[in-house]
Amino acid sequence: MSIQKAYNIWADQYDTNQNKTRDLDQIITRQVLEKYNFSDVIELGCGTGKNTKFLLKKARGIVGIDFSEEMLKKAKAKFKNQNVVFQQNDLTLDWNLPDASADLITCSLVLEHIQDLGDVFGQVYQKLQSGGIFFISELHPFKQYAGSKARFETDNGTQVLQTYTHHISDFLNAAQENNLKLIELNEWFDEKTNGEIPRLISFVFSK
Repeated sequence: MSIQKAYNIWADQYDTNQNKTRDLDQIITRQVLEKYNFSDVIELGCGTGKNTKFLLKKARGIVGIDFSEEMLKKAKAKFKNQNVVFQQNDLTLDWNLPDASADLITCSLVLEHIQDLGDVFGQVYQKLQSGGIFFISELHPFKQYAGSKARFETDNGTQVLQTYTHHISDFLNAAQENNLKLIELNEWFDEKTNGEIPRLISFVFSK
């Protein structure tokens, strides 16, 4: 099953099923970005709009991009707001947006499904304004090393999505190759207990 088809199926339960990764991503997105000023946002992999509500509190306008039409239907139903535009697109292809059009680009729980990080980082550099920031929240590679993958339950059993493992150095190298500077890196745990593997990792890069 393609990743796109899997997310179309997942859309009906994405906001309601038990999902520690989704829930922690929402927490850290707010915690990291609340200290930054931004007005024009590109939200990559916006899905059902789980982080859009927070971003709207500070942003003048948001373009949300996702390749799942069913996820986007959920998002559009939540945000009938002229300051939010949702569009279906493959992030590895041209985003059809003006260069230097955003001062914040966010990308949450998406890059594990993209094989070549350079496809995204290259366009991020083009679309960011000078001084703009690129926020990433992803499943920690340590979790991937241990076998964790995006998955959800269906009537026919567990659906496990195709993923690619990106090491921390892969993110840093992709940023360096595209002239983006690391300004923040954090690791996030469900609970900090001895021996626990961090669930998520986040980066903030600047142009």
